Amino acid sequence: MSSNDFSADEIAELRAQRIEIFADRVIYDAQPPLSDEKLAFLQGLCGGEIHHDLLALWKLTAGGRLAYDLTMPMDGNEEAISWNELFYEGSDGYRDLIEWIEHERALAQEAHEHRGEEWNGKLGVVPIGGFEYCDRIYVVTDPDAADFGRVLAWKQGLPPAWRGNLHQDAVATIADDLVSAFKELHLETDPLASPGDYSVSDEFLEYLSERQEEHGMQKALADKLTAFYRRAMVDWKTPLANGTLSAHPALVRLSIRDAVGSDDAELVGRLAAARVVFDGVVSGSHGPTSFALARGAYAAAMALIQAGAPVVEDALDEVHGNLPPELAHTLLRAGAKPSANAMANCVAYGATESARIIGVGVPGQSVSAADYDRAAATMLEELERDTAKVRAGKLHHYLRLEGLELHAQRLREFRYSLPH
Repeated sequence: MSSNDFSADEIAELRAQRIEIFADRVIYDAQPPLSDEKLAFLQGLCGGEIHHDLLALWKLTAGGRLAYDLTMPMDGNEEAISWNELFYEGSDGYRDLIEWIEHERALAQEAHEHRGEEWNGKLGVVPIGGFEYCDRIYVVTDPDAADFGRVLAWKQGLPPAWRGNLHQDAVATIADDLVSAFKELHLETDPLASPGDYSVSDEFLEYLSERQEEHGMQKALADKLTAFYRRAMVDWKTPLANGTLSAHPALVRLSIRDAVGSDDAELVGRLAAARVVFDGVVSGSHGPTSFALARGAYAAAMALIQAGAPVVEDALDEVHGNLPPELAHTLLRAGAKPSANAMANCVAYGATESARIIGVGVPGQSVSAADYDRAAATMLEELERDTAKVRAGKLHHYLRLEGLELHAQRLREFRYSLPH
């Protein structure tokens, strides 16, 4: 099905509901197209003709929202790119197209001045969307550039404490043109399934529901649009069933992320039987085992190790939950180094047996009482600081007040010393 499968009347009704289709992807909460005067103004900033794909988009809609997944390699990571906004003039917050363009102009001028060069005032790239300030999508607008029209993703690096994420800003190419870039947008899960976790589709489906309840959108058209939208789903289950999954690395990564997301040890076993090799990064800089530990998917983590997935030395530092003792033993035997921070996390979550197992470690590697005490004191200080903020109404914490207090109490009461 393509946009041609909608009749002219249906396209008109979708437009009345502020929904547009571009390159077989749905744009909702769509804004009016740019005027000829505004297009001429932007073209003047770029120093030449705007690439025809971008011109087509802006003549259709000047902005709106997207509800798709996009994952791509960046500096050795597999990074999720948040491209859920198309910037438009007059938006509040982070989505204003003209303000982003002026921001880029200021940066370009500053860069030229830093190099002692004169700037002609023309932009080589234009920001068209992304998510707030941390993820942005650009189109190359320099008409003399060899990659004119190419679509780039920029992602902001996070502090080192954010394990598994980019720790420096990075840029990568999505596609050679905007239509191809839109086709890279996909759905990793079925929008109509209800796994309980947040889905990129949630806000779009809520928008459709609101348009039906309050703006007269016909259910039949909403259902047809939903079916069209779901065609962007990526299917790894068919290749798994027919024995070809291992030949498709991107689908392998997605299948592993699904197994971890559902903490499904049985699925890990099926992937192993299909000769999937559990190596390389699957999310951020995480390999399969580290990703499972970071997500608290302990059944999947055990199954992955049993299937031959490697265990990195600092794997235990991914633990933030009630780690099962058997898994603690398995991780240590597989090469994970004992970690004072992991011990403190286990204690805070009530997994004191696992904390002691990690502390004892393996022959030649253990955690000293002094190292544990320092890690526990640091964590306790953070918990007490967050508790005070929650009590003062300045912080909403995922543990809530009761959880913060319980974690702190466990750390205060636990006593650790290495056996002689």
